[in-house]
Amino acid sequence: MKFYVVHTYTGREKRVKELLEKAVERLNQPGLFGRVIMPAEKVARVRKSKIVAEERRLYPGYIVVEMEMNERSLSLVTSIPGVTHLLGTKTEPLALSEEEVTAMLEQIERGRDQAEPEAPFEKGENVKVAKGPFAGFTGTVDELFAERRRVKVIVTIFGRPTPIDLDFLDVQPI
Repeated sequence: MKFYVVHTYTGREKRVKELLEKAVERLNQPGLFGRVIMPAEKVARVRKSKIVAEERRLYPGYIVVEMEMNERSLSLVTSIPGVTHLLGTKTEPLALSEEEVTAMLEQIERGRDQAEPEAPFEKGENVKVAKGPFAGFTGTVDELFAERRRVKVIVTIFGRPTPIDLDFLDVQPI
C-alpha cells in the first residue's frame, strides 16, 4: 500500500476523513485501505483572554490516504462528498515517496507532543495594557517571547518611553 494525497474543500478535511473512514469500514476489504491522515498540529492561542489549545492543519485542503491503488479504491475516494481529486493525473494519481511520508509523520508527531504558543501580536503593533498597574496605557510591541507567553511593550510614562514585560493575557490589540 502507498500513500496518496487527496484534495478536499478547505475546511472540510475532518468531515471528509470521517466519511472516508466510514465508507472504508462499510466496504469491509481490509487489504484495500490503511490509514487516513489529516496532518495537523496542536497550537496554543489566546482567545477571549484565555489560552486555548487548538488544532491547526499543516496542509489545509488536503488529507493523506494509505491505499492499494485500483479502480475500486479510486472510485470510492472520489465519490466522497468534499473530495475534488487525488494529486497526479486523472488516470494515474501520484503516490508519496517513503521520505515524504516519513517527514510528514515526524512533523505530525512533533506537533502532537507540544502545543507551541502562537504570538497574538507582531513586533511594532500598537496595543493597550488591559490588566495590572499600567492598565489603560497604550504602547508598541517591542519584543515577543512566545515560548514564555510574554511580550515587551514600550509605553510612554511621564514623557519617557519605558519597556514593560507583560503576559499575553494582559495586553489587547488596538
